[in-house]
Amino acid sequence: MAESATSLDLHDPPWRARVTLPVLVAVAALVAIVSSLGAPLIPSIARSDRVSLSTGEWVLTAALLAGALATPAMGRLADGTRKRMVIVFALVAVFAGCVLSAVSTGFAVLALGRGLQGVGLGLLPVTMAIARSQFTPDKTARAVATLSVSAAVGAGLGYPITSLIAQFYDYRGAFWFGAITVALALLLVVIVLPPHSDGHSRRFDYLGMATLGTAVVGVSVVLSEGGEWRWTSARSLGLIAFSLVMAGVWAAHELRITDPLIDIRQVRNRSVLTADTSAFLIAVAMYLFLPIIIEFVQIPVTSGYGFGTSILVSGLVFVPLSFGSFAASRCLTAYTNRFGVRSMIPFGSVLFAVSTLFFALEHSALWEAFVAAGIAGIGIGFTFAAMPGFIIQAVPASETGSAMGLYQVLRSIGLSLGSALASAVLISYTKSGRTYPTYEGFRVTLVIATALCATTAVLSFVMPGTSARTAIAPSSELKELMKEESEVESAGLMLSEERPDTGTSSGRE
Repeated sequence: MAESATSLDLHDPPWRARVTLPVLVAVAALVAIVSSLGAPLIPSIARSDRVSLSTGEWVLTAALLAGALATPAMGRLADGTRKRMVIVFALVAVFAGCVLSAVSTGFAVLALGRGLQGVGLGLLPVTMAIARSQFTPDKTARAVATLSVSAAVGAGLGYPITSLIAQFYDYRGAFWFGAITVALALLLVVIVLPPHSDGHSRRFDYLGMATLGTAVVGVSVVLSEGGEWRWTSARSLGLIAFSLVMAGVWAAHELRITDPLIDIRQVRNRSVLTADTSAFLIAVAMYLFLPIIIEFVQIPVTSGYGFGTSILVSGLVFVPLSFGSFAASRCLTAYTNRFGVRSMIPFGSVLFAVSTLFFALEHSALWEAFVAAGIAGIGIGFTFAAMPGFIIQAVPASETGSAMGLYQVLRSIGLSLGSALASAVLISYTKSGRTYPTYEGFRVTLVIATALCATTAVLSFVMPGTSARTAIAPSSELKELMKEESEVESAGLMLSEERPDTGTSSGRE
């Protein structure tokens, strides 16, 4: 990627250079806000559309699925000279999704709209790629840090803002708010960002995209609907078998071609495998916990459990989560200087397990939900901050981008599968004709999340082997990347990408 701002310096008016970063910041913040149009609205959507709470989970699962598939595609397309086109396409999809959800007359249409909104989850790396191609090196670091903080702040503010709107204008008002803000961002992008930027286009892997998408969607559908279909039914088993075949075709194809969508060869490195496995498991656990705690606090007390709070109060539960992940990012330098990177994933995983188990056992007062969310935020911040460190210090600089690409995809797939699995558990504990599951459904979901976090803690300590104990201290650039990762994780946003300089890498074990 070019280190000079050739597009801006040679061809564009001076005002464009001054307003490019504010526009990118606006896009990053608004995407984080739109990403909050999910979990707090699920109970009210379920009541309004007369579907079960487990079916209502699809407003979250659909967006996460779309984000999981859009992220690698957008990352590849943004490698070229048309980064603005990628942003415009994504914002148009998000705008259409917001409008479709706002005017929907049935749950299926609303879920489709949420799927379109999920395309925006992969936008943050693209805005950072534009910043790197349009700004000089001395300004790039500040620009990327600003984008990261903007996304974190947008996530923290998005939940209470959208919940407040939904409280007074129902959930459709929240989607209209999203549509208006995205339209404004789209207008600014078209006016301000240059149509062309530095970069080198690569051949797009259509077969890899199709086979991966088919496998992920198939598994998600089975997880969400398997309880209703029966897990041993021909439909469930057939779809599972088909998804596994598609996953095998995808893996074989990615290993065969020279320019794959995702380079899976990197998992032969134990540190990379540790980060990828941990990212997937923690991502699954995240969405076995985040929507569950929000739904729990909104359940009417007449059901025998829950707190019967408003959408606004439930949205505020996510604020400690954002503060926790942000606080973790502020402690990273002191932690890595004292303990190194190796123990960060086990430490964060244990904290996350403590939060899920705590709420599974103690949920008699609303304050316990806020405490659990705060502890979870700290744990999430530490775990996801450490993963880029494991990868970047283990592979040569020339292979960082491909290694981080696999990490991104596994993380985003984990988020969508976690949401689908939560739906599967809840539906198995929902009696026919009822909107809400029994209390045991929530408890089982949280126990599964706890088990996944504990498993991650053990695996992330054992898998790296002895080489990780003598790994070099992370560079200042790598520490900055780790801090950025920690800040945006509470929104479920994708961030990691190849950096021009992230410090020394051994490239071998």
